[in-house]
Amino acid sequence: MDFHSLAIPAPVLQGIDTLGFIRCTPIQESALPVALKAKDVAGQAQTGTGKTATFLIVLFTRLLERPRRPGPAAGLPRAFVLAPTRELAVQILEDAKALGQFTGLKMVAAFGGVDYEKQRQALQGEVDLLVGTPGRLIDYFKQGVYSLKAVQVLVVDEADRMFDMGFIDDIRYLLRRLPPPQQRQSFLFSATLSQRVWELAYEFMNEPVQIAVTPEQVTVEKVDQVLYHVSKDEKFNLLLGLLQREQPERTLIFVNMKVVGERVADRLAAHGYHARAITGDVEQRVRLKIMEAFKGGRLPVLVATDVASRGLHIEAVSHVINYDLPQDAEDYVHRIGRTARAGAAGKAISLCDEEGAFYLEAIEKFISQKIPVEWADDSLFLPDSGRVERGRAKRVPLGGGPAPAPAGGGGGAGAGKRRRRRRGGGGGGPRGYTPGGPAAPAA
Repeated sequence: MDFHSLAIPAPVLQGIDTLGFIRCTPIQESALPVALKAKDVAGQAQTGTGKTATFLIVLFTRLLERPRRPGPAAGLPRAFVLAPTRELAVQILEDAKALGQFTGLKMVAAFGGVDYEKQRQALQGEVDLLVGTPGRLIDYFKQGVYSLKAVQVLVVDEADRMFDMGFIDDIRYLLRRLPPPQQRQSFLFSATLSQRVWELAYEFMNEPVQIAVTPEQVTVEKVDQVLYHVSKDEKFNLLLGLLQREQPERTLIFVNMKVVGERVADRLAAHGYHARAITGDVEQRVRLKIMEAFKGGRLPVLVATDVASRGLHIEAVSHVINYDLPQDAEDYVHRIGRTARAGAAGKAISLCDEEGAFYLEAIEKFISQKIPVEWADDSLFLPDSGRVERGRAKRVPLGGGPAPAPAGGGGGAGAGKRRRRRRGGGGGGPRGYTPGGPAAPAA
């Protein structure tokens, strides 16, 4: 379906054409004809399929077709978009500004970790589209900085993630302050339309139309998946070898804990890799700069917890590496969905240690397939000669310029170490480790 065949206003079509969009994705082809008739939509689609553009196109269409009534406009947003994370809120605002650049609509974001007073002042002015995270939005709302009485369009993005992060009470608080469902158009998008998500939809939406676009495979078809069984104390050695062998253009490394992410980023930097970590205690201003550098190609390696796994469209991520297997099977799909976006190919490499083996069975059941297993040669385990204490590694600048060359080194001491830990016959895993299940508990 061509966008020009739909009843979309000229300023929105101009934004679509400028971005180079020609034909609708499956979720857009299913949802846009329904939503452009002012019907509520509860949509389920795989990450990276164009959900954001779907609700933004309809949102802009409605706001342009129904201009603001004469009278005060300060602090009265007409479209209200809720996102679970700061990064996703920023991404939605960036997409909205690009797609709606010819609409003349005023767009503002509100989220924690950045200039509180600056956001407050922006909200007190004329606002057409307000995007934000629940905590900061409630803070400003209770102070009377803005009102929700003029909202014509509501969007709840990544609804399942809202539940996972414990935001559901905050979401209900805000939605109860909106005009009745019959007086606005509402959208809810989620990776999974579970029972709890549907209960939220029926509570705050007006007879929503369910639209689900689910591929035959849960995971992205063009992602080349591979898994290595490895003991925990040798994961970093294998990571070094994989990075040297793969020579990835842009790599996203996922960990489960922020302390692990900080340690991995510091150790990679000590080996000459241009790497930084996004963790919960990094100042939001710095986090945004890190994300901007990664998206712009100035930072080739980003280490992150699952805060970066959903909703972010980052072009040209060639490799996703699960340094830790996720505890939630759905997060595996969201993580590897960061690569192979917009039809491109990509590779997802997972390192399964003794702890990760607890989660592997659930992941493979969720994606309805076995992840192909490869056994690493001794030469892939490079020596970790750059061990550093937290905070001692040289911080990588976020400006332009070429990234430093990573430290090389063949098998060397690492190969010798591996030879002293030769696996048993039949190509099994590391000594004392049982692939496909956790190590046996000590007696």
